[in-house]
Amino acid sequence: MNDTLLIAVYAFAGAAATGLAGAGVLRLIRRRSLTVSLAVVAAVGVVAMLAGTLAVAWAMFLSAHDLTVVTTVVAMAAVVSLATALLLGRWVVARSRELAVAARSFGDGGDFAAPDGPATAELSALSRELAATSARLAESRERERALEASRRELVAWISHDLRTPLAGLRAMSEALEDGVAADPNRYLRQMRTEVERLNDMVGDLFELSRIHAGTLALTPTRISLYDLVGDALAGVDPLAREYGVRLVGGRIEPVPVEVDGKEMSRVLGNLLVNAIRRTPADGTVAIAAERSPEGVVLSVTDACGGIPEEDLPRVFDTGWRGTHARTPPAGAGLGLAIVRGIVEAHQGRTGVRNIPGGCRFEVVLPAAAS
Repeated sequence: MNDTLLIAVYAFAGAAATGLAGAGVLRLIRRRSLTVSLAVVAAVGVVAMLAGTLAVAWAMFLSAHDLTVVTTVVAMAAVVSLATALLLGRWVVARSRELAVAARSFGDGGDFAAPDGPATAELSALSRELAATSARLAESRERERALEASRRELVAWISHDLRTPLAGLRAMSEALEDGVAADPNRYLRQMRTEVERLNDMVGDLFELSRIHAGTLALTPTRISLYDLVGDALAGVDPLAREYGVRLVGGRIEPVPVEVDGKEMSRVLGNLLVNAIRRTPADGTVAIAAERSPEGVVLSVTDACGGIPEEDLPRVFDTGWRGTHARTPPAGAGLGLAIVRGIVEAHQGRTGVRNIPGGCRFEVVLPAAAS
């Protein structure tokens, strides 16, 4: 074995021993400050070089004078390395503390603002992630506030709507019980009407609770929109006659879709009933179904006169009824919320926009595979 190889072996042995000791120290102080860890890393590098040098000197490859020179150089390098490591550690720790303070602000309900000044690439990436998380949290808080306001509004409307028919039922039942009803049959018919109204309201609440709980079970089948729309029009025709509203369904393409027929019939029924009730006598409610690049578009157009622009984003919210002029005497503002829930369960989306003289409600569904 030549001298160069032997020197390399001795130097590696001394440096390796130092490296193993340094790894053990780093493991022991892994919960301490980054400044301490950087100082240990710098010290390991310098001491490893010194240990290798001493190992070579011990093997008599260096003279005493050369060993003194090398040791002095290593000592000076150790001073500079440790000072640099401490400065770097303090700088990184300071940036980390600033980042922690900024992160605490949006955790307490505020917005995250990245600290000023330069930072390492990792800390900059962490700042960007925290900023994105802060934005998502702000959106979530806003949705939560809107949902809570919608729930409070729904509870208030439901309480009002339940109180009115229950009071009527109580009064009519007391009149029948006391024998003071002038026309008992009329009272019985009215009681049946109120009971059906309450039953519909409870059914809507149950349907909405299943949608919100994610337990709405769908049984998709391949069905033609022509048949689906035809059944929906037939179902609301008596109501349209009662309100004096014309139903138009001329632009119906026989496009196949994979949907739950029962739930989608409820969607169309809710949209049509909503449109009929808000369209004045001699007005027209039109329904259309056609292909589009996004899938299949079902639209219901009424002649309600339009919805205020500021109310358009709330139309499908639970419990929303709009202005008092648009509020029907029945219903708890659940129909359109149910529409949105069912459509989204079919991987579709809903929308509404004003048109001259009225509104256009749209349901976009994925087209069935050919």
